[in-house]
Amino acid sequence: MLLQMLLGMASIWKHPQSKYFTACFRDHNGRQRRISTKETNRKKAQKLADEYEKASRTKRTLKQAQAVLDRLHEELSGEKVVRISFRQYLNDWLKAKEVETARTTMTFYRGSLNKFVQFLGNRSEEAIREITKQDVVAFRNSLIKQVSAKTANHDLKALKMMFKGARRDSVITEDPTEFVEPVRRERASKIKRPFTLEELRRISDLASDEWRSMILFGLYSGQRLGDIATLRWNNIDLVRNELRLSTRKTARTMILPLAAPLRKHITSLHFAGDSSAPIHPKAFDLVERQHKTGNLSNQFAGLLAAAGLREKKNHKSTGEGRGSRRDVEPLSFHSLRRTATTILHEAGVPAAVAQALIGHDSEAMHELYVSVGSEALQKAAAALPEI
Repeated sequence: MLLQMLLGMASIWKHPQSKYFTACFRDHNGRQRRISTKETNRKKAQKLADEYEKASRTKRTLKQAQAVLDRLHEELSGEKVVRISFRQYLNDWLKAKEVETARTTMTFYRGSLNKFVQFLGNRSEEAIREITKQDVVAFRNSLIKQVSAKTANHDLKALKMMFKGARRDSVITEDPTEFVEPVRRERASKIKRPFTLEELRRISDLASDEWRSMILFGLYSGQRLGDIATLRWNNIDLVRNELRLSTRKTARTMILPLAAPLRKHITSLHFAGDSSAPIHPKAFDLVERQHKTGNLSNQFAGLLAAAGLREKKNHKSTGEGRGSRRDVEPLSFHSLRRTATTILHEAGVPAAVAQALIGHDSEAMHELYVSVGSEALQKAAAALPEI
């Protein structure tokens, strides 16, 4: 071994208390290096030492170095290294998620992860383990130039989930997203808020019969637009005075008592006798058959604009696409959910009961939907005693 070191050749050495050989060699600066080969076979250990020396004395790209390690692994273990591309693993991961995830969540995963595929370009066909932290950071930074901080963080979250799965499946040994932090959220210029009762009356006066019905369902059940649009008559049980549904976003089963105004409205609707028929046919067709929930949201935005509660916008293509940054609007159909939460809160309904009725998954989420009105604040101020 001494002669090999003097001649600048790689050698191997084994500590008396270790069963593994250590590779001894000099790098391109002449500095002596020692790396454990994790090998007990002398010939295999020497082969590794020779390759370590070659790698340290020549400039190799990461891909070249990986190819050498793959070849060594195959020669020494007899096992072929399987190189899974990013796109291949992504498709497999999405396919596995389909049976355990709600359809709306799957749409979110596909949309977010497709952004990363587009960012990678042709590199999406390369091995997934060649994706680096620098790639993820560059992707995150590119997002904040196009979308809101909230959307960028959601897209990053989807990517983190996929790479966490890849590490759990032993497809990669290091997760490139693990130490990539979310972006700081900017302060919203427009704060989301509930509707006032006067605003709801203005909207209702302008709405079509179907939209007026969906607004009432949204206000008195606190459910999301997609869930209300896809309601069928068999979701309603007038005998038990209940509305039953499974939410599209979380697949949560909801059994809600019918508020008196909503029950009155339901009994005024025409029921043709088919319990599987949709209550709101036009909206049902857009969401369930055409998968165009966004069109429904745009229709409601137009209704808000007609009522003077929002600026009128052109929803036709502008060339910017879905990835473009969007302004946060204080009012939308989702505001009915916020309105219902606030009304229950101001009526003195216990927070836990209101949370269960609206369907929020946590107390923290429920609190975000509570807005205290000026009348309630005035009553609170009037309750303070004089001293």
